[in-house]
Amino acid sequence: MELYSGAVQDQSNIKLAIICTEKLPSPAIKGGAIQMMIDGVTPFLREKYELTIISVADDELPDREIVDGVHYIRFPRSEYRQHVANELTLHHFDLIHVCNRPKNVLLYHQSSPQSKFVLSLHNEMFADHKLSDEEGANVVETVSAITTVSNFIKKTVVERFPEAEKKISIVYSGVDLESFPLRQTKLGQQIRSNFRKRYNIEDKKVILFVGRLSKTKGPHILIKSMEQLLKVHKDIVLLVVGGKWFSDNGINKYVYSLYQQALPFKEKIIFTKYIPADFIHEAFLGGDVFVCSSQWNEPLARVHYEAMAASIPVITTNRGGNAEVILDRYNGLIIDDYNKPSSFSKAIHYCLTEPELTRWMSHNGRRFVEINFTYKHVSDRLIRVYDQIISSVPPQVET
Repeated sequence: MELYSGAVQDQSNIKLAIICTEKLPSPAIKGGAIQMMIDGVTPFLREKYELTIISVADDELPDREIVDGVHYIRFPRSEYRQHVANELTLHHFDLIHVCNRPKNVLLYHQSSPQSKFVLSLHNEMFADHKLSDEEGANVVETVSAITTVSNFIKKTVVERFPEAEKKISIVYSGVDLESFPLRQTKLGQQIRSNFRKRYNIEDKKVILFVGRLSKTKGPHILIKSMEQLLKVHKDIVLLVVGGKWFSDNGINKYVYSLYQQALPFKEKIIFTKYIPADFIHEAFLGGDVFVCSSQWNEPLARVHYEAMAASIPVITTNRGGNAEVILDRYNGLIIDDYNKPSSFSKAIHYCLTEPELTRWMSHNGRRFVEINFTYKHVSDRLIRVYDQIISSVPPQVET
């Protein structure tokens, strides 16, 4: 028999599987922060590893395909986790990256006990009501590494399971800057002009909301803030971009209440409904002020990265991880009184009446993304986590 001379496997032969949640398919044809991040890092990861991406099935996608050397496997939402577990018994993956489903790690480890596991957390998945003490401790022991999208999410894990701290790395998300041309360029101006014509807002100051239409995202408070703003700014319009649930434009009780609340404002509030991920940059380039009105403890909404990439001033709430990438009055404004419409009207008024400071903040936001939050940065952070795990694996023996 012959021993490998190095402690680290040839990484071109490392087999890496990324397992999405059961919510949305990969690629991100229906949106989703996790799926969009995976799309962004895939070109870099496929150069380094043999990459397989497992996600939920969709009518628009085949159950199995190979695209640019990446294997995609998709299963029905019904019994999704069991389908995945069964599939894992048919492969030998060196690394398995499980997205946002701690409980599934234990099941998948049973199917592939020889694999090393990475768990990425995009929400508070270690909360008491989602994971028992025993389950959480077992997950922490089973995985080789945990990544979190923010320091806020890291703290939610460590506060409950201190032993997890040594395994956690923060991997902030990012954007593809090629999708966000500088707005002063000819292409940027053309995208902006076309988008604004589409909604008949060419001569307006556009306040932009982008996100799911849910109470936790706070669009109702933003609509309320328009009452005060319109007394001073006659040329503004609030553009509400998003649907009930990602690509779902259905009407539920809350969405209906938003439409009712907006009725008195007439053309001053426009609902675009869902805009696909491939075109969302048009909305950001078309806007003048972006507002994240989140009321809940956001893990760290990816819209912050998109708004900064589009060089649009950012107003956000000091909730969860949002403020980790916004430095108050440097690349945006942070609202502490997040549930008061007057706080939003005051911040928006500031952006509309201080154009030089607003341009400075917008420029700083773009540079912040260029230096820290492209998908190349995200992939580099992930690769460092993967490589640390791979390098800790003892040399394999070949007979």
